[in-house]
Amino acid sequence: MSDEKIESLTSGVWSERVLIVTNDYEIKGDVFMPKVGKRNRLISDILNSTKSFIAVKNCTLEHRLLRDRDIERYEFLQLNLNSVILMRPIGRDE
Repeated sequence: MSDEKIESLTSGVWSERVLIVTNDYEIKGDVFMPKVGKRNRLISDILNSTKSFIAVKNCTLEHRLLRDRDIERYEFLQLNLNSVILMRPIGRDE
């Protein structure tokens, strides 16, 4: 059994690798939600949440308007949901 599968079974959260687009940035990272309901509703549950912020782990941040800037990397980022234009799942190697 893979480490990811073991973590999924033993933790109380679902995780998903996503691309998040805002006016200024493209962010790729992992988002999490409590294991309540169905996993395939993870992203819609996040976007429809009453919370104002979402935690994004192991992420990269790329400037949309200044493409020549270096891609920034963060272990943890707090993002205001009001700034999200698009959020979609991506593969681990995307």
